[in-house]
Amino acid sequence: MAKLSEGAIEALSNDNGGNDAVLQLVNIRKIDNGNGPARFRVMMSDGRHTLSSFMLSTQLNFMAENNTLAPNCICILKRHVTNILKDGRRVVIILEIEVIKSAADVGGKVGDPTPYTEGQSKGPQSASNPPNRPPLQPQTGNDGNRVFNRDFVKKAPSAMPSTPGGGSKVVPIASLNPYQSKWTIRARVTNKSSIRTWSNSRGDGKLFSMEIVDESGEIRVTGFNQEVDKFFSLIEVGKVYYVSKGSLKIANKQYTSVKNDYEMTLNGETSVIPCEDSCDVPMVQCDFVSISDLENRDKDAIVDVIGVCKTVDEVTRLTTKTNREVSKRTVNLMDMSGKVVTVTLWGEEAEKFDGSGQPIVAIKGAKLSDFGGRSLSASFSSTLMINPDIPEAYKLRGWYDKEGHAMDGQSLTEMKGGGGGGNTNWKAITDVKNEHLGHGDKADYYTCIATIVYLRKENCLYQACPSQDCNKKVVDQQNGMYRCEKCDKEFPNFKYRLILSVNIADYGDNQWVTCFQESAEAILGQNAAYLGQLKDSNEAAFDEIFQQANFNTFVFRNRVKLETYNDESRIKATVMDVKPVDHKDYSKRLILNIRKMAAQ
Repeated sequence: MAKLSEGAIEALSNDNGGNDAVLQLVNIRKIDNGNGPARFRVMMSDGRHTLSSFMLSTQLNFMAENNTLAPNCICILKRHVTNILKDGRRVVIILEIEVIKSAADVGGKVGDPTPYTEGQSKGPQSASNPPNRPPLQPQTGNDGNRVFNRDFVKKAPSAMPSTPGGGSKVVPIASLNPYQSKWTIRARVTNKSSIRTWSNSRGDGKLFSMEIVDESGEIRVTGFNQEVDKFFSLIEVGKVYYVSKGSLKIANKQYTSVKNDYEMTLNGETSVIPCEDSCDVPMVQCDFVSISDLENRDKDAIVDVIGVCKTVDEVTRLTTKTNREVSKRTVNLMDMSGKVVTVTLWGEEAEKFDGSGQPIVAIKGAKLSDFGGRSLSASFSSTLMINPDIPEAYKLRGWYDKEGHAMDGQSLTEMKGGGGGGNTNWKAITDVKNEHLGHGDKADYYTCIATIVYLRKENCLYQACPSQDCNKKVVDQQNGMYRCEKCDKEFPNFKYRLILSVNIADYGDNQWVTCFQESAEAILGQNAAYLGQLKDSNEAAFDEIFQQANFNTFVFRNRVKLETYNDESRIKATVMDVKPVDHKDYSKRLILNIRKMAAQ
């Protein structure tokens, strides 16, 4: 039977070391925590004493839930931290623990332990706490040493620096919880938002948020109003700070991708002090997911990814429902799996992003979407890093420079269901029909090179609502006014919109597709307003534009979906994008396909 570390309970209770203590779990009890995650209170024994002031950190809850931690099992306490509650009681937070003998193998309680009470000791040295104690630090176990050090009253060397002014103890972020009153953390700022403002019936306000990290974990921090004025200019991304006396509450996962059950709010008592000695604080904590693995992740999952920027689009600007203009840019990332994913950048990150030189791009906290198969969005709470100084980036750069640059990559975006992506998932029209694309629950997307063989000009133009965000057809009131039923308004004018039916063909087959405004204008080479005027004033010139558009070849990105109307099902194909053929790129792809066929 495993030998327990007698004397460990006394040492842990007095916060005097306790590395690699071998203990028996006597009892474990679940404590409901309202809307937050459940907590598990644990009683441990060293064979001589028992102590019920152990608490499992929430990231280890799974060990209790799957009965890995069960009464009578024997464990090694690898890492812990001791917190002092407001009433003076000590709680040992278990940060890492290893079960070395299951409850079934032990069979019962080891020894005849008695409950430990503070001040109880077999020797005179432990009658009172030492007068001068070092700052609290996480206790880290040593995998190679399973023999417990019996000299428990000897303090472990401090792994954390003292706080400025010798105030509260430095504790790891992973140990923070709302039940602590005095603590200080030393952490690096990895992300900082801009100042955001709001105005509603309750008044005006402003806020900013940041994400900070230490070697134990990360946490999101938010400051409001006066704290914005006090701290925003002080805090810089990449710098390390001592933070104390913030308010802790259950994290709202809707607004954060940070892996912590709690979040912090700065208040009037909060102190933020720069730390000069910061070399041992990590820059950022990322749990990178392979791009190929994104297909197996759930929609709306928050993930960390790293890849080479294969291509980058120009910045576009969108107008939100609140009439706020926001910048948007899409980039395509590829990693060593050979898969490519489209990532959308927003706001300032979209504006300042430079994709020249095909940099390594790491994104922490990107949101996964099934829009266009699989795509990612780097939201305002995400952290974007260009050529980061981390091993994964150097490994990826070496691979890409040696062999990855010659690969086209297979895109996850646009391969199945959702919205658009890059010009990928190439198909011949014959393949589209033979593979029954569009017959599934979601629409399918493909790209092809095809030639226009016929354009149906009848009913290709309609009079639409002139409002910026409305394209509904208007009704001529026959009094010089045009009514939009959607907007419930009458207007003295309208705008022309295009809906163009086109038959496209390649070497094997043909297909009818529908082109809306932008794609129809690209095919015809004229805008809808000019075509509307021409149709009313010069029918011959209008017909000539359609004749000139025939037998031109384009790259089409199409959406196909089986639709049922009047009990008749048929495939509806819609053109999402149309571009001129890049013959250099097309030739490279043909050569690559020939080589693949020759190798078979």
